[in-house]
This record gives sequence, structure tokens and C-alpha cells, in this order.
Amino acid sequence: MYDAIVVGARAAGSPTAMLLARKGHRVLLVDRATFPSDTLSTHYIHQPGVARLRRWGLLDRLVATGCPPARDLVFDVGPFALAGAPPPSDGVADAYAPRRTVLDTLLIDAAAEAGADVRTGLSVDELVFEDGAVVGIRSGDSVERARFVIGADGRNSFVARTVAAPAYDERPGLACAYYTYWGGIAGGDVELYPREGRMVMGGAATNDGLRIVIVFWPRKEFHAVRANVEQSFHNALALAPPLAERLAAGERAERFYGIADLPFYNRKPYGPGWALVGDAGYHKDPITAQGITDAFRDAELLADALDAGFTGTRPLEDALAGYERTRNDETRPLYELTYEFAALAPPSPEQQALFMSLRDDPERTSRFLGTVAGTVPISEFFGAPVPA
Repeated sequence: MYDAIVVGARAAGSPTAMLLARKGHRVLLVDRATFPSDTLSTHYIHQPGVARLRRWGLLDRLVATGCPPARDLVFDVGPFALAGAPPPSDGVADAYAPRRTVLDTLLIDAAAEAGADVRTGLSVDELVFEDGAVVGIRSGDSVERARFVIGADGRNSFVARTVAAPAYDERPGLACAYYTYWGGIAGGDVELYPREGRMVMGGAATNDGLRIVIVFWPRKEFHAVRANVEQSFHNALALAPPLAERLAAGERAERFYGIADLPFYNRKPYGPGWALVGDAGYHKDPITAQGITDAFRDAELLADALDAGFTGTRPLEDALAGYERTRNDETRPLYELTYEFAALAPPSPEQQALFMSLRDDPERTSRFLGTVAGTVPISEFFGAPVPA
């Protein structure tokens, strides 16, 4: 009998399992994949996420993989570019963009070291129910039981689907994306080029001397883009001449990776015997690259809530309701900002005025960039809360 079974061992699941195991709970962590293995990702971990890695004692391990730090951002609005570094989070000034083959393996190893029972290459066929509550999982002829089963299994979560987790504030995806990797180029700044109907991102350097490059298009263009990805990609890069010039000095190192399903939603993240964490419980377009950082935050929130309930320091229902409330409160402003970015619309007159006001103000520019990184509250910068 486990205290918790975590289904999904990537950026949300492994930290949840690790943190629960460190608190003394018996945890089973399962994933149908084997590791190291890749998954679609922007790779980017903003400063708040890196601060959590440091708090968990894992930042030095990430640095040791050779993934370079990223600090400066360039936000090119066409006539001019805004450049700066987001303010630090808990003393952490650097962001990182590790390959998922590296990051996910690091996290799953940390969960095992904490005492979690880790089983990879294992598919969950069914959830086991008793009296309306989830009490375990079935894989083949094997059944494992637990006080709680946690779905950390992504956007298409089997756990969320099986328990019929209610969704709210759902919005259809607005954009689609393709990314690839370039080698042999200089420069480590993260570059953002918002253009009408496009977003071109020269992402941070990642492992093995490579740099991730991402382009977003309106979702309605996905089939046309997919018909000739390379030409579509280079047409978009032409809208970002400084980046295109640097990329011309190197070469594409891997194939293109693409996705058209980028919905916005919140799901109720708990119920009788079950909980959700990461993309299984909350998702938005990756255009602000918040997925991994959000997953780390929610893993910590959920582990604390379950620990409080398991140990009796707080009623479990109250603790889990607090988890949902805090998650929603902390994600709401960036949820709205991300939806605005994903529309790929030309800047409004108000946005143009803002950019002009930042042009000769480096300190405010850095704080503006901090709103995207999650190190500066959006309501604080703009002087009013983002409407729900």
C-alpha cells in the first residue's frame, strides 16, 4: 500500500514524487516511457523554476550537464529592440534551457534517490475504484494500491480523462508551433520577435552546443506550414533579420518538431483519491515558455498539500482546495498575458506607447521582461490587476 502513486515521470511527476518521498511518504512513480527520452518542449526554465531546483539541491546537477545559463532577453518590436535581464527570483538571476533527455532523467533519478519506487516502461491500463474513489492502478495483471493516485501525465492525461476531471476557463488554442535546433552559432541571449501573425523565438542555448529556435503561426495555418515546414520556417526567420543572420553562420542540427494542439484550460486538480499536477491539471500556450516552471511550482504545492493531509496537520480536503486556489491565483495573470501573446496580433496603440516608453528606460525594460519571466507581478508592473 503506497501513500501515493504518481502516473507520469517528467517535469511535474518526478518532482512531486521526490518531494513526497523526502517527506517520508511511500511513493510509486510510473511512466510508460523509458529514460532518457525526449518530449515536445520549449526547454526553458525561468528564474522561479531554477530557484526551486536550487532549493531542491538539483541546480548544481543541471549545471554539471553543460547546459549554459541564460540571463539576457531581447524583445524586438520591429522598429527597435528592448533588451534587458529579468530581475532575479529568490536570488537566482539565470534561466536554463536543458534538453528534456537531460532534465527528465535528472529529475527521475532524484525521485529514486529520495526513496520513490520508480518503474519506467510501464503503462497504466486502468484506475482501480472502490466506493467511487480511486484506490490504485492496474497494469496488465498487476494491481498497486495507494491512498492517492496523481495524474502527471500531460495534456492528454489518462488520469484526468478517467476520473472526468471538470475543466473550466477553457479556451481553444490560437497558435501552432514548430521548433528545431541550430549548431555552430554565437550568442546566448534569448530573442523574441513578435510580428503580425508570427512569433519567432531564438531560444537559449541548450546542451551539446545547440540552440533551440521556435516559430509560432496562427493555428489555422498549421496544415499549410506542415506541407513545407522548412520553407515556412525560413520565411518566418526572414522577419527576424538579426537572428536569421546569425543562424546563417551555423546549420540546422535536427529535424523539425511541431504541434497544433495548444489549448488553454484549468481542470479541477483533485477529487476522491486522485489529484492532477502539471499539464494534466492546467495548460496554456507555450509561447511564454512557462510549462516547466509551472510544473515545478505545482509539484511543490501539491506535495505540501498531500503531506498536510496525510500527516493530519490540516484536513486533506482543505489542503487540496488550497492547492487549487493558490495554483489559480498564481497562474491567472500569465494565463491572460499568454492568451494575448498567442493571438499573434499586431501591437495595440497602448502596447506601442508602452514599448516607446521603455525604449530609453533600461530599468523598466528589465521589469517588463520580468513580467514574462514571472519574476515581476504583472499587476505590479501595469498598476492594475489583470481582469479574470
